[in-house]
This record gives sequence, C-alpha cells and structure tokens, in this order.
Amino acid sequence: MSKVTHLSTAKHPSALPQYEMRARRLSGSDIEVEIWQLPASATPHIRQPTYIAGLRGRNLSLIEHRLLRRLKQSRIDLNNLPTFDALRIAVDEEMAISLGLLFRALAPMRNREHIVAVAEGIEAMTKEEAGYWLGMAMHRKYPRRVLMALRFLLIEPKL
Repeated sequence: MSKVTHLSTAKHPSALPQYEMRARRLSGSDIEVEIWQLPASATPHIRQPTYIAGLRGRNLSLIEHRLLRRLKQSRIDLNNLPTFDALRIAVDEEMAISLGLLFRALAPMRNREHIVAVAEGIEAMTKEEAGYWLGMAMHRKYPRRVLMALRFLLIEPKL
C-alpha cells in the first residue's frame, strides 16, 4: 500500500550500480530518508536491496536545507511527501554515495557546529573520496572507528 515511484531502473539494464532513495513522512513534519543499493547486473553479489544509510529527526532537520537543495538539482521534491506512504526514487551513484556517507557520519552526532562542519566537508568531497570513505565505513570490521576518523578530519580543532 505504499506509493512507489521509479525512474524505470528495471526496463533499462545498465552496467552501473543501481541506487534508490526512500523517503517517508513520520509524525508531524518529521521525515526519514534512506539510501538503498538495488540488485543490478553491475553488482551480481547483491541479490536483494541493501541498506546503505538513513537519517531522520533532529540531525536531518539540521541539514534538510542542504539535502533539499541537492535534490532540487536532480528534480526530486520531498516537500509534498504523502502521509504514511513511502516514496521511492532512483538516484545516481554520485548522489547515493555522497548521501550515504553523509547520513552514516551524521547519525550519531549531537553537536550542531560539528554537524555543519562534517556536512560541508562531505559536500566538498569528490565522488571517489566519498566512495572510499563509504566503502571503509561499510566493509571494515570496526566501521565506527572509520566514521570517527572522518569526523575528526572534517571538524577543525579550536585554537
């Protein structure tokens, strides 16, 4: 019973990995946004959708303007999410990697200034750099250490 919107990923098989952004409205004005990797011919080891990262609540509201600006460039509108329905939209690899890393890095954070610094640092990364950090965060034995190292590098120390 959820609304599903795809940009026809199944009709046109590609040699690229396939990603999907899922967004849904929670109570009130709170939303949840997740990035998933879908099975594709480019990724035969992925047989079912794989969760990459998600963000909601306070941390999402702190970077929501950045997220909406980025999604607007790709003609994706999250302002009119239906209540209790999930919106599923295919996204390109660069956006999926960047948002996946952003969501994973920001999820446990509490300091507003640090959240802004990390968000700015990840936005400034190239696709390759963000892919490196996301791969490390997803496939290492201790992913929290990788994300902590990234946060440490992106937050400038006070002098």
